[in-house]
Amino acid sequence: MASTSKAISNSAHQQGQTCIAFSRDGKIAYTGGLDTLVRIWHTDQGEDQEPEAAYEANEGITAVAAAEGCWLSGGHDSDVRKYIPGKAQFDGLVTSAAGASIRCLAVDPSGKRVAVASDELSVKIVDLDEITNVVVLEGGHKKRIRKTTWHPSGSILTTSSSDGTIVAWNISDTEAKVENVIDGVIPEVVDPESPEFMHDCSAVWHPSGQYFFAASRTHEIVAISRSTWTKTSSLSDPNTIGVTTALALSANGVYLASACKQEILVWSVQTKRVLWKHPGTPNAFTIQIAFSPTENLLAWTDTEGVLSRWRDAIPAGSPDPVRQTAASSAQGTTTKRKSTPPLWGEEPDADAEGGDPYGDDWIIDDLGDGMEDDPEGAKAIRPGDGFVKEMVSITKAQPAFQPGSTPMEHKKRYLAYNMVGVIEVTDQDTHHIVNVEFHDRSTRKGYHFTDHFKYDLGSLGERGALFACPPELDHPAQVIYKPYGTWSTQGDWTYTLPKGQRVLGLAAGGERPMRSLRDPSSSGGDIQGQGNIVIATSSGDLTFLSGSGMEKIVLGVEGEYVTMAAAEEYVLVVHRPGATTIDGSQSLVATLISFEDFQVLQEKPLPIPKGHTLRWIGTTDEGAPAIYDSAGYIHLMIHHRRPNRAAWARLMDTNLLERKQGKDESYWPVGLSQDTFMCLILKGRQEHPGFPRPLIQELPVRLPFRNQDPVDSPIEERIARERIYVNLARDALGDELTSPDIDKREVELDKQLLKLIQASCKADKAPRVIELVKRLHFPNSIGAASQLAGFYRLIGLQEKIEAIKLWREQNATPAEEAREGRRGFAYEDAPLARPKPFQNFNPPPKVDRPGLTRSAGIIEQTEFTASNLAIRTGRSRAPQASASRSTSPEGKRKRDDNDDDLSSNAFDVEVKRRAVGESDAVVPSPKPSACIAIQPGRA
Repeated sequence: MASTSKAISNSAHQQGQTCIAFSRDGKIAYTGGLDTLVRIWHTDQGEDQEPEAAYEANEGITAVAAAEGCWLSGGHDSDVRKYIPGKAQFDGLVTSAAGASIRCLAVDPSGKRVAVASDELSVKIVDLDEITNVVVLEGGHKKRIRKTTWHPSGSILTTSSSDGTIVAWNISDTEAKVENVIDGVIPEVVDPESPEFMHDCSAVWHPSGQYFFAASRTHEIVAISRSTWTKTSSLSDPNTIGVTTALALSANGVYLASACKQEILVWSVQTKRVLWKHPGTPNAFTIQIAFSPTENLLAWTDTEGVLSRWRDAIPAGSPDPVRQTAASSAQGTTTKRKSTPPLWGEEPDADAEGGDPYGDDWIIDDLGDGMEDDPEGAKAIRPGDGFVKEMVSITKAQPAFQPGSTPMEHKKRYLAYNMVGVIEVTDQDTHHIVNVEFHDRSTRKGYHFTDHFKYDLGSLGERGALFACPPELDHPAQVIYKPYGTWSTQGDWTYTLPKGQRVLGLAAGGERPMRSLRDPSSSGGDIQGQGNIVIATSSGDLTFLSGSGMEKIVLGVEGEYVTMAAAEEYVLVVHRPGATTIDGSQSLVATLISFEDFQVLQEKPLPIPKGHTLRWIGTTDEGAPAIYDSAGYIHLMIHHRRPNRAAWARLMDTNLLERKQGKDESYWPVGLSQDTFMCLILKGRQEHPGFPRPLIQELPVRLPFRNQDPVDSPIEERIARERIYVNLARDALGDELTSPDIDKREVELDKQLLKLIQASCKADKAPRVIELVKRLHFPNSIGAASQLAGFYRLIGLQEKIEAIKLWREQNATPAEEAREGRRGFAYEDAPLARPKPFQNFNPPPKVDRPGLTRSAGIIEQTEFTASNLAIRTGRSRAPQASASRSTSPEGKRKRDDNDDDLSSNAFDVEVKRRAVGESDAVVPSPKPSACIAIQPGRA
C-alpha cells in the first residue's frame, strides 16, 4: 500500500557503504560514507540545504552514532572519534581498534556508553565520560563482528558475527558473560568486500524488551523471544520476496521499517503485515534505515550514496510512531477489547459460556488505543470521526529481466542458464572473466574471455552467444554477437546504440544444428546460418538483426518491455501495454513475432494469478512457448502456429509435486520437454542459484488434473498430454497429411485409449465407450474396440461401434480433417487484395441478386394449346377407327398382323399430308399409348 507522501533525496556520499544515525533530539541526521566524510543534516530543512561536513577521517566511514552530549564516527582507519553535538567540531578520540576496521557503534539507552564492534573477535564497551574505563567482551565469536545492539534495559548486549551467530551478553554484573548463543538465524557472510556483508544482521530490540527482530537467512524477518531465545513469529508478505538489507523500529515499537529490493516497507508489529511502501533508489539497495526518535520521519542511505528522508511516513489518522499507545505499552501481549454495552437489552455473557468464540484477539488493534472505550465525560464526536479510512493497494510493476540471469553475488553471477549451456561471470574489480560452457560439447566448443566492458546482459542461442553492456560516461551501450562457428575468423560483430539509450533485453534464436558447429569444413553445421538477433532498447523498440549483423527492421513495443525469448521461427516478447491493476495483476501480454516476415502470429495475455509475477519464459524441445510464474504454474501456448488461435494450457503445478510435500523449496526453470521439467532446486526462500553451479534436476511433468482415480487418472493424463504435443506436431506439417512420427505417436495413443475402453466395457459404461471410440485414430483400433464390446457380450454397443467404423471409412480421416482445417486457417487469414485508388478502369463486377430479378412468364407446351389442335382432332377420330376392330371374348382387342406395319407407317403418312397443307391431317400424339388407325382405302 503506497503512502501519499513522498521522500526527498540528497546525494550525500560516493557509491559504496553508507551509514546514518539521528541525534537524540531528532533534529540532526548524521551520515557517513566511503568518501571519508560525515555530513550533518538538519531534518527541518529541505533538499536544497548545504550540510556541514567532518573531514578528520583518513579512510571511509562505516558507522556513526549519537550519544548524550556528543556524536561519534568510526571507519576503516580503526579510530572512533567524538564530536560536539550538531557540529563538525572534533572533540578527541574515544578508542582505536589497532588496525582493524570499525564495523558498528552502538550507544546504550542512557547515552553514556558505546559498544565498538570491529574486525577483531572482541567488543569494547567504552565509558564516554571516562574513556579509560573499557570493558572487553571476548570469546563469543570465531569470526569478525558485524553488528551490535543494546537491550532497552542496558543490561544485555547482542552481537552479530560473520559466522552466522548472535551472542547475547549479560553485562549487568561486574563481569560480563555469555547468556545465550543463537545459531542458524542470520546468514553467514565471510567476505567483507561482498555486498551481502553490508546487509543489516543486527538484533533490533523492541522497546518492551521481550523480543528482538532480525533478518533471517531464509529472507524472513523473525522475532526471537527474550525468555526462551527461540523464534516465536515471523513477518512475511507474499508480494515481497528477497533479502532484507536493513531494519529499524519506531520509537514506540508500533512500526517496523525494512528495506528489500529497492523498496522501503513499513510493517505493523502487531498484525505482521505491510502497511505502506515507498520506492528506493533504482539500481541500489538500502544499507541502513532509521526512525526519528521525536517525529514522524523515516530516513535511509543506500549504495548509491543517496540520503532519503520520508516525512510523514505514517499517514495522518494512524497511530503515532513516537507517542506511547496501548499497542506499544502492551509489551508483546494480546490486547483485549473492553466490553461494550449491548444495544438491545441484556445479552448472555460469552465468558460464562466458555469464552469468546472468536478468541481474545478476535480483532487486531492496528489503531493503538483506538479500540479503547471513551472515558466518561468525553465528547461524543471527536475530530475525524464518521469518515471511513481506506488504504488503496497499488501493485508494483514487474521490472524488465533476462531469462536465466541472476544478480551479482559474491562477485559471481549467471548471465544465461538454459538447455544450450551456461554463461558465468566473475568480477575481478577492474574487469570481468566470462566463461561460456555448453551441455553438449560434441556440437559446440566452450570458451572464456576477458570482458573490459562488464557485460550485464547475455543470451545463449542455438547459433551464437549475445552480450550487452550498459552505457558509461561517454561510452554508449553496445551489443556483441559471437557465433559458434570456427571456419571464419571475422564472425564476431558489434552493434552500438545511440547515446542515452540502453539495452533492456536480448534474444538469440536460430535453427538447431544438424551437424557439429565445431566442423571447420565448408559443409559444417554453420552452413545453415547464424541465427536471428532481437534487441530491446530503452527507447521502446525491438531491433531485429541477422546473425551476420545486418539490420532487418525496428518494431515499436506497446507499453513497457518486460522480457523475451527466441526460438527457431519466432521471438516471444512479454510487455505491459497499460498499467498494473489495483487487485494485484501485472497485466502482461505475450506477443509472438515471426522472423520470416515479422507478422504478429499471436497476442495473448499471460495467465499469471493476481499477486504473482513472471519468473521465466522459454521454449520447449518441441518449439512451443512456455512460461513459469511465482505461483509455481507452468503454462504452454498450444496451437501457436495457428494465427490468432493460440491458448495457454496449464501444463504443470509444481506445488503438487510429491518431492515438495513437507519441504520449503522452489524451482529455477532451465528447460521443458513433453515429459520432463528441467530445473535447479532452490532451498528455503532462495531466489536464484549460486555457486558452485548446481546440477540440473529432472522433474516429471503432470497435468494438474483433479480426478483421483488410481487406475484411469494416470492414463487420462498421459493421453491428454500426448494429444497436446501431437497437435503441435500436426500444426507444423503444412500441406502434408501426416508423418511417420505422428503415426507412431497416434498408435501409442490408441493403445492407451483401448485400455480405457476395456475398463469401461468391463464396468458397462456404454456412453464412455462411445466417447472413447470416437477419439481413436485408425479403423483397426475401432475394430479392436468392437471386439472388446463383443467379448463382454455388449451386442448393442458393438453394433454402434461398427456403425462408427463404417461412418469413419466413408468420410474423411482425422488427419484429412486436420489438413483441411489448416487450409481453412490460411484462407481466413489471407490478406485482402485491394486495388490501388484511381488505377482500376474496368466496369464494376456483376452482382447477382436473385431477389431483385424481374419476373417473366413461362409458356407451357401441352396438348391443349392452339399449336396442338391437329393432335386433339386425331384423337377424336380414334374411337371410330377402333370400333371396326374385333375383340376377344375376354373383351381385349385382338392384335392384327398388320398392326405393326400400320403403326410404323402412320408417322410418315401424316407428315406428308401436313407438308402439303391438308387441314384434316392427323398428327401423332407424343404419348406412346396413343394409336391412330389409318383406313387402307385412304392410304
